[in-house]
Amino acid sequence: MNEATQQPDYFEFYDLPIQFNPDQNAVKAKFYALSKQFHPDFYANESEEKQQEVLDLSTLNNKAYQTLSNAKKRLKYVLELKGIVAADEGYQLSQMFLMEMMDINEALMDLEFEPDAEKLAQVKRDVETIEKDLKNELKDLINQFDKDPENSEALLPSLKDNFYRQKYIDRIRERIDG
Repeated sequence: MNEATQQPDYFEFYDLPIQFNPDQNAVKAKFYALSKQFHPDFYANESEEKQQEVLDLSTLNNKAYQTLSNAKKRLKYVLELKGIVAADEGYQLSQMFLMEMMDINEALMDLEFEPDAEKLAQVKRDVETIEKDLKNELKDLINQFDKDPENSEALLPSLKDNFYRQKYIDRIRERIDG
C-alpha cells in the first residue's frame, strides 16, 4: 500500500513491474487465475470473515484488471502511484500551451454565436493535430520509461504534463463533439 496515495498497488498484486504498458497477456492471465482462486463459490462453507476477505480480494482483482487493461486509467494510476499526480491537484500548464488553447477556445466561442462549418472544420483539424502530437509524445515517453523504469524517474514530470494537457484537450473535444 502506497502511503502517499492510499491505494493498492495493482502491479504488486499481479506480481508485475510498474510500467505504463505492462504485458496485457500477463495482466489478463493473472486476472483469470485470481478470478478462479477468489471465486466465492469455493468459500461458501468458510467463516464470514474468510468469505469477506475473499470478496475483498475478488473486488481488488476486478479493479486491478479494469485499471491495468485500460491505457488512460493506467496512465493516471501509475502517475498517482508514483506520487507525481494528486487527485484534485491544480496543475499549472505552460503559458505556451495555454495561449494555443486560448485561440481554440476563442474560435469555439465565436462558433457558438456564429456557426461556420468551415471554421469548425479547421478547429477540429487543429485539435486533431494537437491530440496526435500529444499521443506521439506520450508514446515516446512511455517507451523510454518502460525500457528502464528504475532509472526513469526524470521522465515523470514530462509524463505528468502530457497527462494534464491531454485532459485539457479531452474537455475541448467534448465541447466540439457536444
